[in-house]
Amino acid sequence: MSLFRSARPILLSALILAAGLLAGAGHAMAKPLNIVATTSMIADAARQVAGDRAEVKALKGPGVDPHSYRQTRSDIAAMARADLVLWHGLYLEAQLEEFFLDLEKRRNVVAVGEAIAKDKLLSHAEYKGRYDPHVWMDPQLWETVVLAVRDALIKTDPEGEATYRANADHHIAEIAKLIDYMKKVTVTVPEKSRVLLTAHDAFSYFGRGYDFDVLGIQGISTESEAGLRRVEDLVNTIVDRKISAVFVESSVPERNVRALIEGAAARGQNVVIGGTLFSDAMGEPGTYEGTYIGMIDHNVTLITRALGGTAPQDGFQGKLAAGS
Repeated sequence: MSLFRSARPILLSALILAAGLLAGAGHAMAKPLNIVATTSMIADAARQVAGDRAEVKALKGPGVDPHSYRQTRSDIAAMARADLVLWHGLYLEAQLEEFFLDLEKRRNVVAVGEAIAKDKLLSHAEYKGRYDPHVWMDPQLWETVVLAVRDALIKTDPEGEATYRANADHHIAEIAKLIDYMKKVTVTVPEKSRVLLTAHDAFSYFGRGYDFDVLGIQGISTESEAGLRRVEDLVNTIVDRKISAVFVESSVPERNVRALIEGAAARGQNVVIGGTLFSDAMGEPGTYEGTYIGMIDHNVTLITRALGGTAPQDGFQGKLAAGS
């Protein structure tokens, strides 16, 4: 099943449940705001900007793959009750898109990824008219999403505007420091070694922003199949370019990566797993890696060190967990 397909209709019973909740949702909004976000990255942006003016729930937590995620009855109930629903858009949440398009006619629903100008997005030859949704992999693009979250909060809660603007400015300043770190360490990776091979094609924005060739075993959706021909082609690439490390992802099974390693070994090329990257979900709540900045710091530090560059083991803020 492809990421870019018609969204599955929401079950009638679930829609009836949601409609009933919506009918009773017209009461005056109480503080803190009740915000539901589809991904952990969006939820983190909302927490950073809203501060204590909101309680934020992420539908998809650590290790959850948004491409294959199926909403539950309780998810629909939570979104129907929320003061603000933040979803990514760009067809990341394919199975929920029809529901969101319907819900936004009656409730406060914002697709924050859609705020990014189309000329900054990457298209894909296999999916005409659609864009790669993994924009969080380039913090320069993610700043626009943070601003979209800020604007949605201001519209929902005008009394908090000063807080939201100040918090957003602070968060973007921290992201700017992260970007400086990324530029500094990624250039230390030898040019011939700047090949990032992962379980699925989630890192193209990172590759474009920091001059890496990016290869995924699966396509931009984890629901696309990795055929034997694709694995064969990548094994050839590993051998030809003498790639020494490939990466698994926290939200994608590693069996395809293991198949690559075995294929390369059969051809005399020793390849190791460079580590586990966060692709479509962040780390555990309450950890540094469970924040957006920590997620990206983990990725770029791990990639740099595994591919022969120089970066501090504990990352740019000295907060990465040992062995992270």
